Formats: sequence, structure tokens, C-alpha cells
Amino acid sequence: MKRNALIKMVQFSILLALEVIMCFTPLGSIPIGPMVATLAMIPVILTGILLGVGAGAAMGFFAGLFSFIVWTFISPGPTAFVFTPFVSIGDIHGNGWSLVICFIPRILTGVVAAVSAKGFAKLLHYKFSIFTYSLSGILASLTNTFLVLGGIYLFFGQSYASALGIAYEALLGAIGLTILTNGIPEAVVAAITSYAIAYPIRKYVMKDPNLRQIKEKK
Repeated sequence: MKRNALIKMVQFSILLALEVIMCFTPLGSIPIGPMVATLAMIPVILTGILLGVGAGAAMGFFAGLFSFIVWTFISPGPTAFVFTPFVSIGDIHGNGWSLVICFIPRILTGVVAAVSAKGFAKLLHYKFSIFTYSLSGILASLTNTFLVLGGIYLFFGQSYASALGIAYEALLGAIGLTILTNGIPEAVVAAITSYAIAYPIRKYVMKDPNLRQIKEKK
């Protein structure tokens, strides 16, 4: 029992170190043609899939904390106010909802990854793991995308449009474009990495008995 707890602690620490790298270095972003996909949610998703709801939520909290630090102290850009209440751009100010947008979507990303992975595994009787892990990665990634952008539109719509230099009426279209150019590529990356990393770890490192007993269908 203690050995399992220690192993999980080590795994969480490794994933947390990866989250630090993703959040504070250029390695956290990859160009896909003219688009840029962030990898910051990958450790959160992997933590949820591998270690469960509690660990996934905790990693999501750290992701939110690191994002808060970046937007507040390191690179407070013109739209930083939607993630931190301590940055003002002219007459535009962040507030308590900034913290909600910064933390809640990331925490729920880890929760959704854990719940969906467990749910799909049971639904598919632990077969077709490529679907279990890939779909979990997609759902978790889109959870972050839609909650962040939805929160921005709901709580800071007018201010965010002003910061972008566009009319408020055009904001919904801009958000839709962001989903297409950033959210979808990030979900695809999450799907690939979730299966490529989580499946072999669960099967060969964590020795999940359900996966070891089931012969995968190709």
C-alpha cells in the first residue's frame, strides 16, 4: 500500500515537473502551420487519466497557479486581465472572475480526463484502449477550451473585445475562430499523447490488471 502511494507520488511529481516546463518555457507551445497549440494541459490530462480525479484536479490547480503567475508577473499582455485581477490595461481591470477563468477550467480538465477515462474503459469493457484514451484527451482538452473562452465571453465580453480592438458584435466570431485554430489542434494533440503515453504506462508500468488480461483488438 505504501509502495503504491510512493509510486503515485513520484508519478505526480514527474508530471508536475513537466507542467512547470510547459508553462514557463517555449517548449509548451508547438506551431502547427500558421497555428500554435499549447501543451500546458497535457500533464493535467495525463495526471487525470493515470492517477484519478483527485490528482487530476490538483494538477489542474497547479496549472492554473502557473498560468496566474505568468499572466501577472512574467508576461502580462493586453488580455492578461481575464486571468488575473492584478493587471489593468487602461480602464480595463481584472476581477474575481479572472481567478475563476484561470483556475476552474484547468481543475475541471483534470477531473474530466479522469472521469471520462474510467467511464469509457468500463463502457468498452477495457477493450479498444485507443478510443478510451484518445476520447478522454479530446474531451478534457475541449473542456478547458470552452470553459476559458466561454468565461471570457460571459464575464469580460465587452472589455475583451476592446482589448482585441474589435467590435463586441464580432467577438463571438473571433472566439469561434480561436476554437478552430487553437482548440481543435490542441484537442488532436491531447488525443495522440493521451493514448501514446497513458496506455503503455498503465499497462506496463502501473500493470493495470484489466489491461493485462484483455487482448487488444487491432
